[in-house]
Amino acid sequence: MASEKAAYAALAGRHILLGITGSIAAYKAAMLCRLWRTAGAEVQVVMTPLAKQFITPLTMATLSKNPILVEFFNPENGAWNSHVSLGEWADCYVIAPATANTLAKMATGVADNLLLTTYLSARCPVVVAPAMDLDMYAHEATQQNLHTLARRGVRIVEPGTGELASGLSGKGRMAEPEEIAAFVNELLDGGRKTLAGKRLIVTAGATIEAIDPVRFISNHSSGKMGYAIAGELAARGAEVTLISGRTALPVPPGVKRVDVLSADEMYEATVGAFDTADGAVMCAAVADYTPENVSQTKIKKGDGEMYIRLRRTRDIAAELGARKGNRLLVGFALETDDEEAHAQSKLEKKNFDFIVLNSLRDAGAGFRGDTNKVTLIDRAGSEELPLMSKREVAARIVDRIEGLLTR
Repeated sequence: MASEKAAYAALAGRHILLGITGSIAAYKAAMLCRLWRTAGAEVQVVMTPLAKQFITPLTMATLSKNPILVEFFNPENGAWNSHVSLGEWADCYVIAPATANTLAKMATGVADNLLLTTYLSARCPVVVAPAMDLDMYAHEATQQNLHTLARRGVRIVEPGTGELASGLSGKGRMAEPEEIAAFVNELLDGGRKTLAGKRLIVTAGATIEAIDPVRFISNHSSGKMGYAIAGELAARGAEVTLISGRTALPVPPGVKRVDVLSADEMYEATVGAFDTADGAVMCAAVADYTPENVSQTKIKKGDGEMYIRLRRTRDIAAELGARKGNRLLVGFALETDDEEAHAQSKLEKKNFDFIVLNSLRDAGAGFRGDTNKVTLIDRAGSEELPLMSKREVAARIVDRIEGLLTR
């Protein structure tokens, strides 16, 4: 118990509103409630009517030490359960588990139960922990709803990967109670503001090199790793400028985003911002070559072959490396062979403080996915990290950045 209080010290005396929806993962809400109560938080529980089919109000009332709220009013005496008062009372509203149905209603403003009306009235930070089968989670509708909620400031505790209630295995398991409790603890603690006063640049996503008004050369980068790093830096108090290629990702809270398309545009934006920065993290997948001539009209298909002459783009990382002085510079390398040798060479040539190596030969690493497996390499050696979510990888990378900037 003492260790739990120490681990979640920021929760002592806080008001946490726990929303439970109709998912088999509702049993985890009992453990989550116990963790918060042990840490000294006061917990009120709001349940959807369907949630009562998965965990009883009696269980949650016993653990929370408060009556459970389900309906808008008590049919026995007419007492009104005010969603407005609940939203004002809470320091944080955590919906765990959050089903696909509830996420969709939150994204579209549907308010047909007490849990949802309270969400619309909440003035505090809102956290959701999705729980559903892998196909439901991966569905475009669910992903779009999550992007919409994130854009509005809702914090999302990513679900885990593993065996699901359906018997299938994949992403969709609600995060473990300890992970959710730690997430809320950091949120209410204001995060570790160890990087307050530091200005950092993060480049992310793919550049687009036009061939004509219709076609372009690019790559498969989604920007997820760079966005996770930008969000983690901002959470620790840094002033972050995110220079981003085209992506559908929401801007992380507290981050200033500068949109670019081509490698030349990213060069100008990054080099210009570096003059007043304390460092930069070069996570973008920038084109090494771009068409020498761009047609102003769509190129028509002919009978023969077509050749595109390419020229080298300006090397952003090398330029920053030449200018860096005592500032921080972090690079990324995505390799398919002789991975560490290529990364070590890039580390020296670009004057990086350390480099993050991805290998496309590692399952679960690389483009588009939500996980990554990286090796952190500096002049003293290398540290290979296990397969993690990109948010966890970002935290480990920022731990190292923090150590270099605050030593």
